[in-house]
Amino acid sequence: MKKQKKKKAVTPLPYAYYFFTVAIVTLIGLASSAYLAVSHFRVYTDLGYQSFCAISHALNCDTVSQSPYSILMGIPVAIWGIIGYVLFLWLLAYAWQQSAGKKRIWTLLFLISLGFTAYSVILAFISSYIIHSYCLMCIVCYAVNLLLLYFTWMVRNRFECEPFFKALLMDIRYLLGRPGTVIPGASFFCGSLVLLFLFMPAYWEMDPPELSSDIPTGMTKDGHPWIGAENPELVIVEFSDYRCFQCKKMHYHIRGLISDYPDKIRLVHRHFPMDHTINPIVDTPFHQGSAKLAVISLFAAEMGKFWEMNDLLYNIPRHTEAINIQELSEQASIPYEKIKYVFRDQQLWNHLKRDIRAGLQYNLSGTPGFVIEDNVYIGQIPPGILRERIAF
Repeated sequence: MKKQKKKKAVTPLPYAYYFFTVAIVTLIGLASSAYLAVSHFRVYTDLGYQSFCAISHALNCDTVSQSPYSILMGIPVAIWGIIGYVLFLWLLAYAWQQSAGKKRIWTLLFLISLGFTAYSVILAFISSYIIHSYCLMCIVCYAVNLLLLYFTWMVRNRFECEPFFKALLMDIRYLLGRPGTVIPGASFFCGSLVLLFLFMPAYWEMDPPELSSDIPTGMTKDGHPWIGAENPELVIVEFSDYRCFQCKKMHYHIRGLISDYPDKIRLVHRHFPMDHTINPIVDTPFHQGSAKLAVISLFAAEMGKFWEMNDLLYNIPRHTEAINIQELSEQASIPYEKIKYVFRDQQLWNHLKRDIRAGLQYNLSGTPGFVIEDNVYIGQIPPGILRERIAF
């Protein structure tokens, strides 16, 4: 007769060890989400902001924040994280009550942490195969979610909770039996969501300043488009890349200054696409397609439509490799028959290469680059520079 294997009994630690471990892990997730929410806001609103985890192209919280996947249903994912962890902590408080008998709420918490983990897997997939960059603090949240899943599963097993669906039903009944605290709490969360959906400002939607006909535009003697003062007190030459988020942010900022002081500032636009197919300082695939976008804008400049096309190109999603020339031509009011062979025009490519060589002569190592009176600034223009040169 074969001896039956006996299940090895596991003596659980005191309940408080499990409870407070889960609480601490949840608080770590809450703190990480709060940091990500602040960082996400500053990425879009603070010209000089760079998070501490913007370490490289592959490990860069800012790159992840700049992607459209950082927004879910009109609310930043980080804020969803804050809501989720606060909800988790609120429900966890019911597990500490003596009436919970060390069993109640843990199945519901396990189900919630399973949802957290599943979404973490989705985000990790997006980071790996679409954004091609990872967020360090997001990885912390992924780890938190996995730990919550593990510990809630462990508590269910250590304290011998009922079978899953039966226990889940009992957890729900347990909560419904406490309307004095559950109803106000649930109302608070539902009300907060409604307020977020109604009043959350879409600060991540950066629109270009209005292209007013009152602001002069033209071309320099070397064929570079400019906008702003005809007799400027300050000339800013920008070297830009249409796939560069900071380029877009700084370009819109300077255009805003020109709208405010149209008789004092002139912005001259030049190209420095960080595209490995044309820029010699880039040796690995990066900002793919930005060279073609620059060529399209150069063609638009010949048609007298540079600034219209410029604004369209900055708003193309940076992770979209396909370029719909026909759609761009319609939006910029350029005949499609004239632009459809734009990439075959060698003169435009030569113009772009001249811009790149000029950027290299200024020792540009990235974008955006700004040249003011032969002084070069990478990333942003120090605020004092504008104050020193213009009597606002």
